[in-house]
Amino acid sequence: RSKQITGTSHNLGFMETDTVAHCGNSLSGDFVWSLTMTDILTAWTECRATWNKGAAGVLSQIKNIEKSLPFELLGCDCDNGSEFLNQHLIRYLMKRDKPVQFTRSRAYHKNDNAHVEQKNWTHVRHLFGYDRFENPILVDLMNDLYVNEWSLYQNHFCPVMKLIEKKKINSRYYKRYDKPMTPYYRTMGCSSISVETKTKLREQHRTLNPFELKRSIDKKLKKIFELVTITTKVRKRL
Repeated sequence: RSKQITGTSHNLGFMETDTVAHCGNSLSGDFVWSLTMTDILTAWTECRATWNKGAAGVLSQIKNIEKSLPFELLGCDCDNGSEFLNQHLIRYLMKRDKPVQFTRSRAYHKNDNAHVEQKNWTHVRHLFGYDRFENPILVDLMNDLYVNEWSLYQNHFCPVMKLIEKKKINSRYYKRYDKPMTPYYRTMGCSSISVETKTKLREQHRTLNPFELKRSIDKKLKKIFELVTITTKVRKRL
């Protein structure tokens, strides 16, 4: 089904999903892909790395992300890639006691998935750039960073603004945004989150230090980029 914008899509747990290729200058051969899932309401975002983008590997990382979420997955919206539109993922989302609403964007309308497209830049490209990740060892190293420090740093300490109004006056568009808040605080403000879950999130938040997280991120990035193939474009610039 093509995605339909309804009131339910703005409830907690409705997520957009996309993949990012770490292919350098060429899509040929084998390399790492990043999977990004972002909640539309709170902007809570999780990323995972997978070798190539086969249905089984992508499904495995979607399962991993779902287990880590502080809320229930209610909806999953994707583009028209074969890594999503396959029986494995459809069966996983739909064949359960409480089926997950599974929708897709319109072909050639990337803005249908604007929330996750934005996070592809802030959470993936900003972190790993555009080089070629063709060493399978990188998958575990990237996921060690994605699951731990990067998720905690982005969701607990990086505020985001959400568009609440967009109108056109004459030839100009005017946008109005809400107050910047971190995904953590947006999630804590949701009435659908249980008291137990909020208590766990609050206790976790108290133990975190953004400066320590950033130091750990930089340390892990250094180890990762020792195994990365620098693209021709980057070599010329250097």
